[in-house]
Amino acid sequence: MTNIDPSSTTPIPEDDDDRTGLSREALKRAFLDNLFYCQGKFPGLATKHDYYMALAYTVRDRLLRRWISTAETYTRQQSRTVAYLSAEFLLGPHLGNNLLNLGIYDTARQALRELGLSFEEVLGQEEEPGLGNGGLGRLAACFLDSMASLEIPSLGYGIRYEFGIFAQDIVDGEQVELTDKWLRYGNPWELPRPEWAVEIHFGGHTHHYTDHRGRHRAHWMPALTVIGTPYDTPILGYRNNTANTLRLWRAEAPEAFDLSTFNRGDYWGAVNKKVVSENITKVLYPNDEQIQGKELRLQQQYFFVACSLRDMLRIMQVQGIPLDRFHEKFAVQLNDTHPAVAIAELMRLLVDEQDLEWEQAWDITRRTFAYTNHTLLPEALEQWPIHLFSRVLPRHLEIIHEINARFLDEVRVRFLGDQARLERLSLINEQGERYVRMAHLACVGSHAINGVAALHTELLKADVLKDFHELDPSRFSNKTNGVTPRRFLALANPRLAGLLNKTIGEGWVRDLGQLQALESYVDDTAFRTEWRFIKRAVKEEFAGFLRRRTGVVVDPQSLFDVQVKRIHEYKRQHLNALHIVALYLRLKNDPDLDLTPRTFIFGGKAAPGYRMAKLMIRLITGLGEVINRDPDIRDRLKVIFLPNFNVSTGQRVYPAAELSEQISTAGKEASGTGNMKFMMNGALTIGTLDGANVEIREEAGAENFFLFGHTEREIEALRHDGYHPMDIYRSNPQLRAVLDLLRLGTFSRGDRDLFAPLVDHLIHHDPYFLLADFQSYLDCQDQVGLAYKDKEHWSRMSILNVARSGKFSSDRTIRDYCTDIWKVDPLPVHLANRDEWQGNVGNYGT
Repeated sequence: MTNIDPSSTTPIPEDDDDRTGLSREALKRAFLDNLFYCQGKFPGLATKHDYYMALAYTVRDRLLRRWISTAETYTRQQSRTVAYLSAEFLLGPHLGNNLLNLGIYDTARQALRELGLSFEEVLGQEEEPGLGNGGLGRLAACFLDSMASLEIPSLGYGIRYEFGIFAQDIVDGEQVELTDKWLRYGNPWELPRPEWAVEIHFGGHTHHYTDHRGRHRAHWMPALTVIGTPYDTPILGYRNNTANTLRLWRAEAPEAFDLSTFNRGDYWGAVNKKVVSENITKVLYPNDEQIQGKELRLQQQYFFVACSLRDMLRIMQVQGIPLDRFHEKFAVQLNDTHPAVAIAELMRLLVDEQDLEWEQAWDITRRTFAYTNHTLLPEALEQWPIHLFSRVLPRHLEIIHEINARFLDEVRVRFLGDQARLERLSLINEQGERYVRMAHLACVGSHAINGVAALHTELLKADVLKDFHELDPSRFSNKTNGVTPRRFLALANPRLAGLLNKTIGEGWVRDLGQLQALESYVDDTAFRTEWRFIKRAVKEEFAGFLRRRTGVVVDPQSLFDVQVKRIHEYKRQHLNALHIVALYLRLKNDPDLDLTPRTFIFGGKAAPGYRMAKLMIRLITGLGEVINRDPDIRDRLKVIFLPNFNVSTGQRVYPAAELSEQISTAGKEASGTGNMKFMMNGALTIGTLDGANVEIREEAGAENFFLFGHTEREIEALRHDGYHPMDIYRSNPQLRAVLDLLRLGTFSRGDRDLFAPLVDHLIHHDPYFLLADFQSYLDCQDQVGLAYKDKEHWSRMSILNVARSGKFSSDRTIRDYCTDIWKVDPLPVHLANRDEWQGNVGNYGT
């Protein structure tokens, strides 16, 4: 990186303001100003990070005009607003996305080049906010992008974790968790709003009394009070004037330092309240194996929804909207069960603090909330022990009991004498230790319930939430997930995006359905040749990235076979690994075998306490250690585990991939969104009929999808009839050879015990039916290898996958939510000038 040349700027045109101008010269002047006046550096002392911060502040200035204009429009119009409550927002880097949405990505690149700086190096300095674990948080981020791009008035509400999802390193082949210090250098994209801080309470007890009107009342006397301070981040729409807000809450102590305690010599006690309070937002998903971890997670969930609901009440007060119109002002979406306690909290606010009658408060509450379910795994449907819930939120437990009693009275009338149904529908699980069922609370307190893929929704109605569906089918609908094409195609894959723009125009960025026009080019030989040329260039660039990150050299002409997602047994990364071992055995037995060269790329994090998932990572790294160095293989197979997979890495992986591994057990994946990102970048899918795979296959065409494995119904039949994986092990020589090789210590440096738990679990239990699908998977992978040899045909399938990916834009998903659930219309924003506000200072509430 060379020194900046300040003389490369030119005089200021009258209409090119340094704060808001989008020209190359305006950006250069603003960049230098921010380097000097915000970072306090001149080029001789500036670091790469200083340059990043200067560019970030330059871009943020341009966002602020749109952000303030948006807030002014929403306030003046008293717009109906979506409040999206999510414990996770996995945003990814802001800078590149904001440059793209402003329409100045190439302009900024040129401006920095003229200043003697590497644009790519500056972008690479951004710390990625790890405020999510995977698909749930990334979906929330895609939804924010789409709501802004579609001009939907909205607020995202979540937690400002000081430390996000752990940073993953691989040491001696095993996952090691490191602290994610994403805030260590500051965050230029957020603005703290201490003037909107709120008090949130925990613990204590309740006092019941009769008021002057003879009504039974409850007063909560908490044991702990913390302050919730909002930090706002603008979420910019694509080339429009809308910049919505993501509001994340940080927990603080009412008094950070107790001087009198300090003066008595109790130095720990002087800061103890600060430590206890700030722990609430210290880390994403504290380990909840111990009761202290469970308590902290419940505190986190209540903290952010309580802050958010109080904030909504403040907004209504500022806009002069009466309380009984709360459900008309806000459409509140619960992103899974984490925010479900919001239902009890809104009831508490309306009944205890705002003095509404129960019936009116319940009507407002049910018309406010809608619930998205994201899982079919029973263990993922949150339940809280009654004794824990009572200790943390005593008043809310009383409210939940009252909700439950009234609800079950309705059920008794509807289903006379059906005690078993009452027990299944109850908000309290009475079997053994008593628990509060948060998914049940979400269902009872919401006017709409949706799944996130067609199959997922049908399974919810038929199994997981069957009783609630039978009670009121009209509340259930499907809203198949989607992903933003801005970040995951336009930004991540500029070469392909350029070809699309040249061929069909730029309209696809706003309307992904326009990609269907590519179908008319699928038989164009020149177009297919250019398609392959672009993919090859992307793969070569990614191969360089892999070499720098892992030290492994890969052949860009090999098939890039990719599985990147959270490590979990139901996602079956170990099925992929067993296929690799099978190929390895084939090549060892016949070194001259005509086998399609492949580079297998894995990425993903295992939960710190999930031993089997960590062992799966160790197996993958063990395969790489042996296969990548075996001279008999002659580089025809390479296995790479890419550490610390995140959004930034994903933006490199998805464009380079050619085969997308979506191989979860049928009936276990709610939707998946990685499958969509791969599809819109031209990868073909090998997968089961699970989650959104079903719809991807329908859209792409069965002939452009590699299908294998048992269906959900067939899996259920196997389970019902008695599944015996040992019988499959004994009857399949290839499977037996693969598993026996793992037992011998071949991929564990001679340690025969290392993979024994994994192998034994498969042979004796196999809860995710990996062995049942093993042979089908290998046969399907053989078809993949043959298909890849026909480059022209592969290119046709790749083009058609992209052309038919329009359904999987999050824009389509958000339109469906707006029409069917939220009843929210777009509201265009007028881009105001400062002069327009000068006469209105003091006219708005604070």
